[in-house]
Amino acid sequence: MPNGKTLTTPQLTGQKEETGTAPVLTLVAAILGTALITLDSTIVTVALPAIGSSLGGGMSGLQWVVDSYTLALAALMLSTGAFADRAGASRAYALGITVFTLASAACGLAPGLPALIGARTVQGAAAAVVLPASLALVRQAYPDPARRGRAVATWAAGSSTALALGPVAGGVLTTWWDWRAIFFVNLPLGVAALVLLVRAPRSARRPAPLDLPGQATAVLALTALTFAVIEGGTAGLVSGAVAVAAAVAFVLIETRQPHPVVPLGLFRDRAVRLAVATGSASSVAFYGMVFVFSLFFQQVQGRSALAAGLLFLPMTGLIAGTNVVAGRLTGRYGARVPLLAGQALAVAGLLALFTVGAGTPAAVVAVLLVPMAVGVALAIPALTTVLLDAVPAERTGVAAGVLNAARQVSGGLGIAVFGALVDGGFAAGLRASLTVAAALLAVTFLLGCRRATAPAAR
Repeated sequence: MPNGKTLTTPQLTGQKEETGTAPVLTLVAAILGTALITLDSTIVTVALPAIGSSLGGGMSGLQWVVDSYTLALAALMLSTGAFADRAGASRAYALGITVFTLASAACGLAPGLPALIGARTVQGAAAAVVLPASLALVRQAYPDPARRGRAVATWAAGSSTALALGPVAGGVLTTWWDWRAIFFVNLPLGVAALVLLVRAPRSARRPAPLDLPGQATAVLALTALTFAVIEGGTAGLVSGAVAVAAAVAFVLIETRQPHPVVPLGLFRDRAVRLAVATGSASSVAFYGMVFVFSLFFQQVQGRSALAAGLLFLPMTGLIAGTNVVAGRLTGRYGARVPLLAGQALAVAGLLALFTVGAGTPAAVVAVLLVPMAVGVALAIPALTTVLLDAVPAERTGVAAGVLNAARQVSGGLGIAVFGALVDGGFAAGLRASLTVAAALLAVTFLLGCRRATAPAAR
């Protein structure tokens, strides 16, 4: 996931910064947790052909291996910030890491595809708890704003590094051992995070309302929609109807809830709508292309998982540095310049990928993937700034949670749609996928240009 994200931050009061190594160990524990769940969003993609050969299931099964994790993470992220507040960040983090580690073991031991998909769903649910709790731990360990800023930057860099290493690690482990190794590698890292967490002070609990009906209908709507896209046919039509009904119920619930999981009033602001739409389009392009080209390198060009992972390194390796550059450009010129430039570059990169065919040298394809990834990485920090500037300070956590959930859901749906397209014929499906991704980013680019010349709508 291109970084630049802002997550729900539970408020912690009355905490004094400890001296010595405790804050550093807390920071390392937080980085390990977020690196684990970021790594899992990309390490699996390169191993999909090997998983399919071992467990069967066809294209739809492979899509569910990715999307079961993404959907659980995205849908539950709407509420887990409040859960971390109620339980205390340190307790929530320990619970999330423990469940994530155990679910990773279950993934590695899965005897069949249904068991793997079920364990991946549990992984995603645990990851949704870890994300907000990890950032809250960093806030707790570094109450001084200056030191906290540096710590948060280090925390974010850990996620970017894990994102870059994911495809390579997946290729190495799958080629040199087995696809199950991509899950077993989480076990020592999860244990290490829990050991380091022992030095972190216990977090205070505070009341935080939970919108359980809203959360339940959101999960049902997103799952049913994804099922409809992946499975199709009569079952897909029924699932689509369920998704629509659940979405309507969700809106009705949220308009009546005193503490809704998604305050619908946020979307009255054009800047919020633009940020969420741009973030969603960017995730469709990035995650969808990683999925499609992982299959392309291995199933069309016949390369190993290791080779496929290494071919993604040019695009993923530049993400962290681009995030830093985007932040500096935003600070100097405002959010508009990197936001529009990033989208334009990503669209140009997607159009360049239309030249790719089965005989295109793999090194050329790896280079052609770079502009799309760099463009997305350039836009994400800027659109986050647009969002946070558009909402009151007391609603930034909720708004950031909505943005990140929308990005995760869109990435999962992109994989579902693109998987269905390439399953009907790879060459035609690849071009159709590129068309969808480029069109979505082009629309948000034009909307951004229109907003830049129009008076602010408040």
